[in-house]
Amino acid sequence: MPRMSGARLFAEMMRGYGVSHIFFVPAFMLKAFAEMEDMPIRRIMVHGEKAAAYMADGYARASGRPGVCMAQMIGASNLAAGLRDGFMAGSPVIAITGGPTPQSRYRHAYQEVDDVTQFDAVTKFNAQVDHVTRMPDLLRQAFRVATSGAPGPVHLRVQSHLGQMTEEEADLDPLVEEGYCRAPAFRPEPEMERVRDALAALAAARRPVIVAGGGVIRSGAQAEVVELAEKLSIPVATSLNAKAAMLDAHPLNAGVPGAYSRDCANRVLHEADLVFFIGSHAGGQVTNNWMFPPAGTKVIQLDINPDELGRNYPNAVSILGDARVSLRRMIDAAPRGSPQRADWNGRVRQLVAKWRAENAPARNSEAVPIRPERICKEISDTLPPDGVVVSDTGHAGIWTARFIELRHPGQCYYRTAGSLGWGFPAALGVKCASPDRAVVCFTGDGGFYYHIAELETARRHGINAVIVVNNNSALNQEIKLNEAAYGGRQRGRAEEMWRFPDVDFAKIAEGFGCAGIRVEKPGELNGAFRRAIAMNKPVVVDVVTDLYAIAPHPWAPTGRDFHSYQKS
Repeated sequence: MPRMSGARLFAEMMRGYGVSHIFFVPAFMLKAFAEMEDMPIRRIMVHGEKAAAYMADGYARASGRPGVCMAQMIGASNLAAGLRDGFMAGSPVIAITGGPTPQSRYRHAYQEVDDVTQFDAVTKFNAQVDHVTRMPDLLRQAFRVATSGAPGPVHLRVQSHLGQMTEEEADLDPLVEEGYCRAPAFRPEPEMERVRDALAALAAARRPVIVAGGGVIRSGAQAEVVELAEKLSIPVATSLNAKAAMLDAHPLNAGVPGAYSRDCANRVLHEADLVFFIGSHAGGQVTNNWMFPPAGTKVIQLDINPDELGRNYPNAVSILGDARVSLRRMIDAAPRGSPQRADWNGRVRQLVAKWRAENAPARNSEAVPIRPERICKEISDTLPPDGVVVSDTGHAGIWTARFIELRHPGQCYYRTAGSLGWGFPAALGVKCASPDRAVVCFTGDGGFYYHIAELETARRHGINAVIVVNNNSALNQEIKLNEAAYGGRQRGRAEEMWRFPDVDFAKIAEGFGCAGIRVEKPGELNGAFRRAIAMNKPVVVDVVTDLYAIAPHPWAPTGRDFHSYQKS
């Protein structure tokens, strides 16, 4: 076993696991970063710990490899806050921070808070490295846990505020387990009896629907979802995390359901007599707080995590396994001549066509200020065949769920699991993982303000993402909430709680050394997006939009809608 410092061991193991980028706020484990000087690892110094976590998250989602983020002890709480989104989305992120020494505990050491428990709620594995000899096995365990089963963040707290412990030498083995370089590390096979039970239930259903969740994307099972749907003639609703699982124009695509949704998808789930959740938690967003499908609807669920099976809906059939492998077994076992369900699929296509017709005027609007629906149309029209869309939450998530169209199999879509401000730094992480692909972030001015300093990071490292800012000078999603708080009509200084002054983000981008384009008319959008993508540098496209363009609430059944398609 060779003798080396913990810093050298860390650098060797990062290289061995194929880590190409580390996102960090200094100063922490500087000796380890120095050891990486001649290695193919980019050290991305950022301006905030949450941004570092978001970049690592975006990198992990786009690459399938663990994203690594680091901070000294005083920044640990910020890093923990940044892991919340990766935890909710099931993203393999490895966070490493400093921690107190036994000699300093309970003595009010400078910057010291015993914060390790803050990571318990946002990680799959949270451990302390108390001696340099524990670094090899705990680093291996971190990669193991992050990539196995349902992926997720892990955290290692290295004893000493700035990671000085890693400068100690010992007999250390930088052994790397290559099977844990990416997720999923394992692809468990389903029980064939469960597969046959699921196929029988699907065959017996008159109005079945597949709901593809984020696990489909993490497993790389997009093609299998489409193949199974086509073989069994079953429409597919894609969760927001799985928006790229099926092309928008596919005749079986019912759209995105839930809280951030297309009305047609919620209607389809409302009318279904069986729903097959694949790689989905069946949580509150994709079901609009368990409204779609309604309680009592028959449910099949396929998941790699046994804890999720039946958590939110009682399952008629539960299948434990990797999505791609399990769907392949279902495809192979499905008999030929499955029911065509012409009436049901015709009904689904009718609902989709009706929704498209109702929303066409907004998507093609020439209104000034610009409508967000028109922004989404122009992004859809200009996104290259292998392009990537990264979306923030709130209105950004609703607009992109409803109106971004993915038209090529090589296009991808990633969105925040709930943290406003995630979109911009996550897009930089996605671009680091996919440097040769166009990466377009859709965010609002409220979300962009969170981490606007990372424009400097993008310029310094040449992270050439395109940031589209839906600039309405407000957090306009809060308008109706404030109206309700004021009893129906705002008064006095109420607008202080949701309005911003008009800011030209294109000029701010230029001040950071990036490119900036300001767009005030709908006809300018297409050309602006094409120019931005072609520039091959960090670009902010600042789109001046309608302050009162409020994203619609999800469709919910009324008495008349409830009986529009009689269940039987």
